[in-house]
Amino acid sequence: MVALVQAKPMTVSQFVAQYHDVSRYELIDGEVFDLEPTGRHEQVAAFIDRKLNVQIDQLELPYFVLQRGLLKPLGDLTAFRPDVMVVDTQSLAQEPLWAKESMLTLGDSVKFVAEAVSSNWQNDYARKFEDYAVLGIPEYWIVDYEGLGGELFIGRPKQPTLTLCTLGEDDRYQKTILRDSQLISSPTFLKMKLTAEQVLNAGRVTFPK
Repeated sequence: MVALVQAKPMTVSQFVAQYHDVSRYELIDGEVFDLEPTGRHEQVAAFIDRKLNVQIDQLELPYFVLQRGLLKPLGDLTAFRPDVMVVDTQSLAQEPLWAKESMLTLGDSVKFVAEAVSSNWQNDYARKFEDYAVLGIPEYWIVDYEGLGGELFIGRPKQPTLTLCTLGEDDRYQKTILRDSQLISSPTFLKMKLTAEQVLNAGRVTFPK
């Protein structure tokens, strides 16, 4: 993720007017960031999307999976574009911008978000971690398939890690670090049987020796 050179901070409305149809950009504190999605990054997001859609269909939940839709927290200088976002269709009638701009502003509309970690991992582990909790999003996955995050977040030696963040009674995320064959216990999708390595290895290309 790389910040674009700008003369001055951009507002959400300005960002939407210029970049709304370009899914590789998001706005953070008035700065436009190029998400620089790689092929593997997109495969990881698509894998999560597919698994969640299976759960939604099987359980007949009133949800749908939105990839790279806009999510606007408080203020007028930030519009995140989560890699994967599960939206509650029953809440959309309360969303003031959805019909016109396909932008979500209310935490009640979002049941789940996932971010596949890129070069600017600080936003996923810190900024979005805080803002998604403030919005009240009950479940957040930080999928660090390359082990890019700082040692404070994924330990040492650094290695591929899935951080499961679930909202506690104090409206703060409780983190569970998952690797290898550890099962992901999703509070949103209770019947989903998925391991950390299945997600972290999605899109990994192996070459014959």
